[in-house]
Amino acid sequence: MFRKQSRPGHPPASLYLDTASEQTPAILSNTLTDVLSTVPETSEIVIVCIGTDRSTGDSLGPLTGTLLTKHKLDNFQVYGTLASPVHAVNLEDVLADIQIRHTAPYIIAVDACLGRVKNVGSLHFEDGPVYPGAAMKKNLPPVGSVHITGIVNVGGMMEFFVLQNTRLHVVMQMAESLSESFVLADRRLQGKKLIEKAYQDRSFSITEKTVKHEA
Repeated sequence: MFRKQSRPGHPPASLYLDTASEQTPAILSNTLTDVLSTVPETSEIVIVCIGTDRSTGDSLGPLTGTLLTKHKLDNFQVYGTLASPVHAVNLEDVLADIQIRHTAPYIIAVDACLGRVKNVGSLHFEDGPVYPGAAMKKNLPPVGSVHITGIVNVGGMMEFFVLQNTRLHVVMQMAESLSESFVLADRRLQGKKLIEKAYQDRSFSITEKTVKHEA
């Protein structure tokens, strides 16, 4: 869990989306596709779903990760599931392992957070890292080049108990919306790659024919 923080001197790109809206997966996937299209081809895109199933409110990350593992993803590697969660105890080790296993990893962090009443049930996409554990005064490393947080309940006091008493329905709805967004983004990214490859192959074929004709 964390309280949202902005990087000093760097106003982040920010987007709030209501998971009750059927348009949310399409909008978020478009945003992800636009952002990830600028990531170098040499970088591997890694989704780190932070949280624990020991707390209903904090289970958004592992629920999302578990839903994602049910799909064949061509462009994403996923860390953090109900079976193998990424949490305060193992976060540093997982991040170190990602740096070893993946080439120039571009990390998207997913986490739960508390916020205002009017924003409960919303997803918040933002440039820059997430700060896990900040709401609980935990000193953990920032995670992600970009992050998506789900506002699962109201913050301000007794955060631990609020998380424990968060409705599973709210968290599950957000996890389903998030996973659908990532799956759509993965398909769009793959579609772009196939189009680019077809264009390159066609350009190469035309160039080859021109060279042979001139010869």
